[in-house]
Formats: sequence, C-alpha cells, structure tokens
Amino acid sequence: MFFFEVSFGITANTLLLLFHILTFLLEHRLKPTDLTICHLALIHIVMLLSVGFIAKDIFGFQNLWDDITCKAVIFLHRVMRGLSICTTCLLSVLQAIALSPSSSCLAKFKHRSSHQSLWCFLFLWVLNMFLSGRFLVSTVATPNVTSHSLMFVTQSCSLWPINYLLKYISFTLFAFWDVSFMGLMALSSGYMVILLCRHKTQSQHLRRNSPSPKTSSVQRATQTILLLMSFFMVMYLLDSAIASPSGVFWNHDPIHHCVQMVVGNGYATVSPLVLISTEKQMIRCLAFISQKASKSLLIH
Repeated sequence: MFFFEVSFGITANTLLLLFHILTFLLEHRLKPTDLTICHLALIHIVMLLSVGFIAKDIFGFQNLWDDITCKAVIFLHRVMRGLSICTTCLLSVLQAIALSPSSSCLAKFKHRSSHQSLWCFLFLWVLNMFLSGRFLVSTVATPNVTSHSLMFVTQSCSLWPINYLLKYISFTLFAFWDVSFMGLMALSSGYMVILLCRHKTQSQHLRRNSPSPKTSSVQRATQTILLLMSFFMVMYLLDSAIASPSGVFWNHDPIHHCVQMVVGNGYATVSPLVLISTEKQMIRCLAFISQKASKSLLIH
C-alpha cells in the first residue's frame, strides 16, 4: 500500500513537472504560478523518493546505512517536508495576487519576474535547511550495542535524545512555523474564494437567463482551491494526530511508522492530481496517449 502510494505520487508529480517544462519550451510563456507548481512537483518527487528509502530501511529491505547516509536521507526528507508547506503557501498567495483586481493593493505584485521567484525559492531552501540542521547533528547510524538512550528512526538510523527544554523549544518552533504558513494559506485561499464568488454573482446578475461561459470555469477554480486547501489541512491534522501521542521518533513500531508515512505523504501524492485536473490541455494529451496505447494493445 505504502510503496504503491510512493510510486503513484512520483509518477503524477513527474507528469506535472514535465508538462509545465514542455509547455514552456513549446510556447515560451509562463503563467504566474507555473514556476511554483514546477518547484512543488520537484519537492514532492524528492520527498517521496527519500521516504521510500526510509520505508525500505524500516522494514529491513536493504543493507544497513552508515552515518553519512542516515544524516543525508533524514535531513533531506525533513527539508522537503518543510519546503512542501512553504511552497504550497506561496502557490496560494500567488494565485490570490493573480486573481486580485487592479484596484487591489496586491495588484502591484502581479508584474514580477521569474528571477524574483527563483530568489524566493532560494530563500525558502536556505531557511528550511537551517531549521532542519539539527538532524545533521543528532542523526547517527544505530550502533550494534543496544542503547536505551537512542530514539528509533529506521533499522539503520537513530536520533540522540535532547533534553526537555530543547525538545519543547524545537516542537514550539516547528509548530509555529507550520501554523504560520497554514494561516497565510488559509487567508489567501479565503480571499480567492471571495473574489471568485463575487465574480460569479456579477456574471449571474449580467446574464440571468444565459450565464457567462466564464461562470463554469470560475466554479471549477473555486472547487480546485477549496479541494487543495481542505485536503492539505485534513492531511496535516491527521499527520499531527498520529505523530503527537508518542512521536514518530519515539516509537519502535514499524506499523506506526508506516501509517504515519502514508498519511504524511498523502498530500504529496494527491496534490498533482488536483493541479492536473485544471490543465485541460494535459488531460486531452493523457487521454490521447491512453487511447493510442489501448489500440496498440488490441492490435497485438
């Protein structure tokens, strides 16, 4: 189940990333959110790959890792998880800016270059690497001698325990970090919903008997925003509920780890499907490829 989720998520995110790259190469144009979507898809690919390696080691499907491998894989996964939240928030804010009317105070941010987006991505990477830096220090290869002071991560890797004060500060910092971005995401998504509902009301008022063709696209956009936002919130709350009672790193239980990882990576797997559903050109392309593949199978 878990490895199917990882494989499916990597495939969906790869398709989304390749579609946007090919669109840019063929049409030489970028929508305001294209770079951010590509960045989010790349983050989710790396995150799912890293969690796949972690799961293989939890269930003992590979040779034991050394100290450097443990530090690299755990650190990479923590950085990608943080970047996923930040980039999702950034995507929501950029969509709100793109939808804002010309009279809005957000309108002045519409005409921004791709270089500004790249600088923003670099800032988020540096910030998340700094916040996750403690995993480079505390992650070690599990020694052969049994030690009750170490906290289990995988079969190969463990964490050195930290005192109560540092643990409380670390938990508070990460919780504040996540809640801040989720709050900003909720505000920007709510702002977009208000704008879309206002546009829908104006369209219906202008053409009561024959609604504007844009009405259905507005409704779809609203549903997409609400679905992406709602799913992220549900997955985050479930992930927190599963991890909080004992903490994923405090429980030497592979089943607990597997359930937590399935829930924790649900957003990375489903989010590309939500974003793909808004790309009609991509859906037509995938349908065409599917039809061609079906015909070739019938012929052979």
